[in-house]
Amino acid sequence: MIHIKIFTVNSFGENCYLLYDETKEAVIIDCGCSSSEEENEISTFITHHQLTLKHHLCTHVHGDHLLGAPFLYKKYGILPEAGTKDILQMPGIRQQALLLGLPRLSEDIPFKRELHAGDCVKFGHSELHVLEVPGHSPGSLAFYAPSIKAVFVGDALFAGCIGRTDFWGGSHEQLIKSIREELLTLPGETTVYPGHGPKTTIEYEKLHNPYLH
Repeated sequence: MIHIKIFTVNSFGENCYLLYDETKEAVIIDCGCSSSEEENEISTFITHHQLTLKHHLCTHVHGDHLLGAPFLYKKYGILPEAGTKDILQMPGIRQQALLLGLPRLSEDIPFKRELHAGDCVKFGHSELHVLEVPGHSPGSLAFYAPSIKAVFVGDALFAGCIGRTDFWGGSHEQLIKSIREELLTLPGETTVYPGHGPKTTIEYEKLHNPYLH
C-alpha cells in the first residue's frame, strides 16, 4: 500500500509529496524545498523510515516546484523527470529563478527523462500512471495512483479553484479541457492532491468548483 507524506515548503506554500510502500522504495513529487531546514526535514524522514528514493517526479517545470532539485541530486543522485513540452518549451530553471526572484536556483538543472501520457512509474510494488493535463504549463502532468484512488495534479486543479494560465505557455481553454477530460473522468472518490492548498476529491470539484461550470 502507498503511504503519503506531505511537506509544505518554501514561501509559495508548495506541497511536496513523498510516496512509499512496504518495500521502502519511494518517489518524491515536486520537491520545492528552499532552505536547509526543509531539506533536513525531508532527509530525516527518509532516513528514519529507511526509504530508497527512486524518482523525482515533476507535475510541471515552474521554479517553486523545483527548488529542491539540486538537493535531491546531491544527496540521492536522482534527477527530475517531467513532461516533454515543459522541458522543451519552458524557460530554463536559471532564467525562471531570475524572473521569479529565486536566487537559490542559480544553475540549470538537467532532466533525467521525459514523461508522456500512458507512462507508468514503478516503485516497489506500486505504480503511478502519467496523465497529461496541459494548460497551467504546456507540459503539465498528473500522477494517478489507482491502488489508493489518489491523483497528484500539481497546479492544474485546486480545492474550489484551477491553476493560473498567465505563465509561459499557459492556456485557460486547454486547462479546462484537460481537467474535464483527464481528471473529472477519474472515479469520484479519488482524492486530489494539489500543488498548493488542501486536498479535495474529484466528486466535490465536479459538483462545486465554480470554474468548471
